[in-house]
Amino acid sequence: MAGNGNPAPRQPRNPAQRPTPPARPAGSAPAPLRKPPQVLMIKKEDEAAPEAPSASGPVGAPAAASGPVAPAPVAAPVRSPSPATDDDDRFDLAGIEGLTMADLLGPAPDRRGGSARSAGRAPAAAEAPPGESSRQARTVDDFDFDEEAFLAALDENAPVGTTGEVVQGVVIGMESDGVYVDIGGKAPGFMPKSECGLGVITNLKERFPKGLPIEVLVTREQNADGMVTISARALALRQSWEKVRQLEKEGKVVQVKVNGFNRGGVTCDLEGLRGFIPRSQLNEGENHEALVGQTLGVAFLEVNAETRKLVLSEKRAATAARFATLEVGQLVEGQVVSIKPYGFFVDLGGVSGLLHQSSITGGALRDLREAFQQGEHLKALITAVDPARGRIALNTALLEGPPGELLIAKDTVMAEAEDRAHRARSLLRQQEQDAG
Repeated sequence: MAGNGNPAPRQPRNPAQRPTPPARPAGSAPAPLRKPPQVLMIKKEDEAAPEAPSASGPVGAPAAASGPVAPAPVAAPVRSPSPATDDDDRFDLAGIEGLTMADLLGPAPDRRGGSARSAGRAPAAAEAPPGESSRQARTVDDFDFDEEAFLAALDENAPVGTTGEVVQGVVIGMESDGVYVDIGGKAPGFMPKSECGLGVITNLKERFPKGLPIEVLVTREQNADGMVTISARALALRQSWEKVRQLEKEGKVVQVKVNGFNRGGVTCDLEGLRGFIPRSQLNEGENHEALVGQTLGVAFLEVNAETRKLVLSEKRAATAARFATLEVGQLVEGQVVSIKPYGFFVDLGGVSGLLHQSSITGGALRDLREAFQQGEHLKALITAVDPARGRIALNTALLEGPPGELLIAKDTVMAEAEDRAHRARSLLRQQEQDAG
């Protein structure tokens, strides 16, 4: 039968009618079955799973007699926070309450092979109630503790040199920026080039040869590598301040060379320290620029290492030079220049001494003018000299024979002052020995 040229309409395929797979050849292994994915649900045993309601009615109602029943979906259990799920349930914390670290470590092994260090504690452990033997407190003797080894370890790792400490060392090497010095620590000390001394050092190798003993000051304590920073310059500056302080105390006159000037005065160098002389303390303050390069004799006005102030005076040097010629027990002659309620001020040739009212005479003195008048010359013994404070103590009572002789025979006392001064010096030495 001839067609009309139009294709026949496609019939819908019945889902039940599926093509039959081709037959598997004989002897071939069956293909593995694919299993559907499974979901594993974990829940605690003490939690009961909620019952799923049936599709046909409430819980407990009989199922329908006919027709398939679709299984109800099972809801995942919802876990609510509960005190039963804390760390006390997961871990038995009550069982370890009261235990120390020694209890957790267990008994110390005996060095002879036993599990207990001392057999004498075994009966005590046996008599302990069950469950309490593991809680026996352990003492220091139960641990391997060697006090000598512990102290030796501390000494070995003890830091060498604290800030401000003076240490002795030996030069062991150098680099372009500094010198290494062995000061007895686990690492050598390092001295930067700028701290190698006062002034400018151009040749470190010549100045610090290997093996040279050196004294340095620790300026920074050890770092993580055990190395400390040291300085020879800081030590030299400290020693310079101490020396200058002693010179001031003794009232010495020192020679300095002027190396600069400014509007207020001139500068100089003294023991490696920078000193300043104000224009008011110069003999030629009006033309102080011309003093550069000259050497001057100066005394001390202020010495302060904390503020690094060193102030000097040329005018005061004359006074200091006069003090240098005076000593205790010396007989001096001067002129009364001032009368005060407490005594006389006597000019001794550039310096003034005080003749206190208690040192004038051994007799009763109602008025100071009974002994001396202003402008009168006298002779007296020096009993104390304080150059730093500019004080000189005088005494005329030691020149008397009987107490009060100065008031009735002053001319005799002054005329025989030289001879009487020898006896007075012996008395002063005796007083010093008794006081010392």
